[in-house]
Amino acid sequence: MSPFLLTRTLPEDATDAALRADVLHGLTRHPKTLPPKWFYDTRGSELFEEITRLPEYYPTRAEREILIDRAAEIAAASGARTLVELGSGSSEKTRYLLDALTDLHSYVPVDVSESALRGAAEALLAQRPQLSVHALIADFTAGLSLPETPGPRLVAFLGGTLGNLLPNERAVFLKSVRDLLAPGDTLLLGTDLVKDEEVLVAAYDDAAGVTAAFNRNVLSVVDRELGADFVPEDFAHVARWNPREEWIEMRLRARRSLTVKIPELDLVVPFEAGEELRTEVSAKFREDGVRRELAGAGLRLAHWWTDSGDRFALSLATVD
Repeated sequence: MSPFLLTRTLPEDATDAALRADVLHGLTRHPKTLPPKWFYDTRGSELFEEITRLPEYYPTRAEREILIDRAAEIAAASGARTLVELGSGSSEKTRYLLDALTDLHSYVPVDVSESALRGAAEALLAQRPQLSVHALIADFTAGLSLPETPGPRLVAFLGGTLGNLLPNERAVFLKSVRDLLAPGDTLLLGTDLVKDEEVLVAAYDDAAGVTAAFNRNVLSVVDRELGADFVPEDFAHVARWNPREEWIEMRLRARRSLTVKIPELDLVVPFEAGEELRTEVSAKFREDGVRRELAGAGLRLAHWWTDSGDRFALSLATVD
């Protein structure tokens, strides 16, 4: 079996420190916010997996369709010998690329979760013993250094996660990815596309209430990790389309006037009845907009693939 290497670039207490900083900053500003990365504890990850199977939630199926149909074209266009995946998680969707990249030597999954990285690597190496896997425990939004691996490299950022970043954050992120790339390297980017408001809102406010439970789960994370006394049921799930910004906003709306205590931060947070806490922005894109944002980072959009319903896109960008 090929060696499995794991490199930690985050301190052991980085997650706890980041949660404290995000909660303190987000709950003392107006309007109140919390970053969507805190949805994903064990329970949150289970709920998200359930969301991806809901009839209303199309992005996962649409992206998988493109990967199945276009993986060979992506492989041929990139010529990659190293695949780097940002926010790799279980690496499930990546398997289509791994199958198509016949000359692949190395896979570099990047995630904040050591358990996810180890579990994915174990499953991959059982099926592909010739593959070299060098996993990085890292926050890819905070700067990244890649290990020495054979080029060309294909950096994959799938799932539409780019849309969770605000425009200025996207610009910084894309420039940081550009800095990782050498001539001949490529970026494979997943972006959800602008479509009818009814379809978009339903994807984030399903009839079964799974997304509502997922949204409220962030409060349970703060309760468990910081000793807070949020009662998740005190907050209603809200999914709203913002046509000016062309993004979905997920919010939690206080059902009544209440006060939340967070002992670990020595913080008391008042909520007025009807006050909303924003937990996620999910931007939707158009091809011209993606092209402009890539160009602003010094990247050139070379290929654009969509699913049969034009709901989701994968784009391949090269160093400009």
